[in-house]
Amino acid sequence: MKEKISLLIQLQECDTSIQKISKKIEDAPHRIQGLQEELEAAEMKSQEDRDKLEALKKESRTFDQEIDDFDIKFEKSNTKLSNIKSNKEYTAALKEVEDLKNEKVRTEDKVISLMEAIEEGQRGCLENDTRQKQLQETFEETQKKVERKIDDLNGALEVFKKKRDNLKASIEKDLLDKYLFLWERRQGVAISPVTGGVCQTCHMGIPPQKFNELRKGDVLMSCSHCKRIIYWADDAHYQATTEDQGDRPPSSHQE
Repeated sequence: MKEKISLLIQLQECDTSIQKISKKIEDAPHRIQGLQEELEAAEMKSQEDRDKLEALKKESRTFDQEIDDFDIKFEKSNTKLSNIKSNKEYTAALKEVEDLKNEKVRTEDKVISLMEAIEEGQRGCLENDTRQKQLQETFEETQKKVERKIDDLNGALEVFKKKRDNLKASIEKDLLDKYLFLWERRQGVAISPVTGGVCQTCHMGIPPQKFNELRKGDVLMSCSHCKRIIYWADDAHYQATTEDQGDRPPSSHQE
């Protein structure tokens, strides 16, 4: 019976490894997705900032044109002044020139403010470009690492699947059916060690008499609470079974 249980222990370890590796393969792309979203957000911000900068430049060009128009108006006003005969018209023309000067000053102040905003926007765009480049490099580097990791995990997964098939072929049908039945209905754990009289999966105590029978290892036994197959973990035979993992893939796959 101990040999049969040893096979079940190995099968359980194999199934557990397959579950863990499959979960890692499933989770691996999430990091890439997070970086992809971060990169897309950076690209969107860069585009928004470029659009704002272009709008500022366009507004600045508009004010530059207005300043040129003021110069034309000044020239016309000065010509008009030289031809005025009455004091009243001259006073009105002088006021018109003064109003033009004040409006031009206000417009020039706006241009100065815009130029400052444009310079700040240009610095921001350069910073965005630098950050975007760094994110792109990080994304590409991480993507390669994740792809290599997935390849390694897939390789390890194939090893365990082959081992699982070999173990299943070595286990009696009735025993294998019982294991698979429990495995499907007990969250992927069909067989559980018992240490100190306690099932290490459901953490419930095993009655003393039943525990004594378990220590003998003569018959197949189940936990009274979780119904999983149980074995005495301190048995040297089972300890040797769990320690003998010479055909397990490299530890890097188990991280």
